Amino acid sequence: MKKLFLVLVMAPLLAMAQKQALTPETLWKLGKVNLVSVLPDGAQSLYSVGHSNLSTQKTERKHFIMNNATGESVATTVLDQKTFVQWDKNGLYASNDGSLYLSKDKGSSWERVHTGLKEATNIRIAPDGKTIAFSQPVSLEKVKASAKYNDVPQSSGYIFNDLDYRHWDEFNEGNYSHVFITTVNSNEATDILKAEPYYVPQMPFGGTEDFIFSNDSKTLLYVCKKKAGKAYAQSTNTDLYAYDIASGKTSNWTEGMMGYDNHPEFSPDGKYLAWTSMARDGFEADKIDIVLLDLKTLKKTNLTAGWDETVDGGFIWAKDSKTIFFNAAYRGTTQLFSLNIGKPNAVKQITNGQWDIAGVHAQTTNGVLVSRTDFNHAAELYQVNTKNGAMNQLTKANDAVYNNLEMCSSELKMFKNSEGKDLGVWVVYPPNFDKNKKYPTLLYCQGGPQGALTQFYSVRWNFALMAANGYIVVAPNRTGMPGWGVKWNENISGDWGGQPMKDYLTAIDEMAKEPYVDKNRLGAVGASYGGYSVYMLAGIHNNRFKTFIAHNGLFDMRSWYGTTEELWFANWDLGGNYWQQPTPKGYTDFNPSNLVVKWNTPIMIYQGGKDFRVPIEQGLQAFQAAQLKGIKSRLVYFPDENHWVLKVHNGLVWQRAFFDWLKETL
Repeated sequence: MKKLFLVLVMAPLLAMAQKQALTPETLWKLGKVNLVSVLPDGAQSLYSVGHSNLSTQKTERKHFIMNNATGESVATTVLDQKTFVQWDKNGLYASNDGSLYLSKDKGSSWERVHTGLKEATNIRIAPDGKTIAFSQPVSLEKVKASAKYNDVPQSSGYIFNDLDYRHWDEFNEGNYSHVFITTVNSNEATDILKAEPYYVPQMPFGGTEDFIFSNDSKTLLYVCKKKAGKAYAQSTNTDLYAYDIASGKTSNWTEGMMGYDNHPEFSPDGKYLAWTSMARDGFEADKIDIVLLDLKTLKKTNLTAGWDETVDGGFIWAKDSKTIFFNAAYRGTTQLFSLNIGKPNAVKQITNGQWDIAGVHAQTTNGVLVSRTDFNHAAELYQVNTKNGAMNQLTKANDAVYNNLEMCSSELKMFKNSEGKDLGVWVVYPPNFDKNKKYPTLLYCQGGPQGALTQFYSVRWNFALMAANGYIVVAPNRTGMPGWGVKWNENISGDWGGQPMKDYLTAIDEMAKEPYVDKNRLGAVGASYGGYSVYMLAGIHNNRFKTFIAHNGLFDMRSWYGTTEELWFANWDLGGNYWQQPTPKGYTDFNPSNLVVKWNTPIMIYQGGKDFRVPIEQGLQAFQAAQLKGIKSRLVYFPDENHWVLKVHNGLVWQRAFFDWLKETL
């Protein structure tokens, strides 16, 4: 009996002892679940799971057909080495080597329906199956010197006469992505933008969501910012343009709406069009609303105008054409919401929990299909019961890994900031946290600057990995983040180095009062605006922190304004340029380079060579300043990375350098 008792007691202890800490290698090898398409019957879905090969840096992807009710999945080769395009009532469309194929029997046989898509980057087929829209680059300007002067073919030069000469991580070579219309079994195509120097899809991240067919297949609706040069670089005014396929005429359906108008979706019954909209030109972090257009009366209704939050950016129609589902940040998480188009502003929250609804995909026969993450778990597919918010996990791509990992825990603490307002702060604890011990603690500074800080999961800024290495993570929902009311979100503009910095210091000061926080071992880390925050804190922290890590942060606001590409962002959030009078505080009081005189703490700096949003001189200037002041400092430079770190080996180096630095300095 005593032996049995020992077995019962020791078994769970042995299981716990066998669990491992999360490592960068494990993190990168986790399966990446991606919904490809819900099948037309709504009862099944096609999804993929990709795994990064740490040797080749390539993603090895497998596809599965899933029962949307049970999650039962069967591996499939339905695409047969082809690239997925669309799955609708006409069948499964896929492309390969410039040809478009159609299968009406789930991939058992294929019919080639078009051969002129060698340069196509995005493809969409009309509901009637007769018309095809696709995007491809069109050369409209001679920007490369070798194109302008034919006798110097080896020249690497560019010649620019206006702005928009580079964007994100590529220089403009005079090519613009245009949308073409063609028909099946035809090799002739019409460029609906003709010779206009505009982009469809929108650069740099737009896709097929930027052009859609009406339900009757007579109209192609596309998203476009019809501006060029300096106007393009300083405006966010995208509009929805309707191209009548029969007449070839184009009309602007959102004329007079001055901000971003994106993500158009026709209702299933074809009576309405809904899209996401921002009101103000130049404010890329403006409140995102859902606007409805009655296609019969042409009446527009802002369905969320009176709701004091912002839509996350996407939504789906319910099959009844009366309900819209969307996700949005709310009090430190991202949840699923719905609204009835007949009752504007009556937004209903469906889910509630310590997780993020990271994507809203489709209504199925049993609920709404979503992606869900939390600090411990990468995205998996779930089905949500829209009546009670109950969630059923469908995919379990990484469960075998999670079962052998020690998990961190987290809680949302509430403090009062210096203005007496509620400040929500995520605190992430190491696995097997012991409140009787003292832990080194990291203040995490979020980017954006209006990016939500919720239960996200990342292969780089991964709180679970930081916790697994023995650090408590303090992540404040400081001023400027969505999910805490529209005003809170907007208050950061023009005040980058003001209240947000006070919020950061409040969060770390309050947490330093806890007996388990080692107040002599505090660090601050962050990227983009978070990197800017680190540079600012380095000059105002009054010896609170022992170490800093900044990734692609803004260091000198004058040189940044002179080299960044999306000037609408700088104009709005900094309050204008640096030569105007009076000079905005962003270039004086809130300019980190003006505070270098007070720097006295070790700092490590990451910088991507292809980052045109926060260009290379920002990281180099910060590193050079620290070196010349005799401060222990380190530069980790990735010449082939942009604002992010996307290559597997670079990602592993990023993580290893991160923790090596913390071991040395904290």
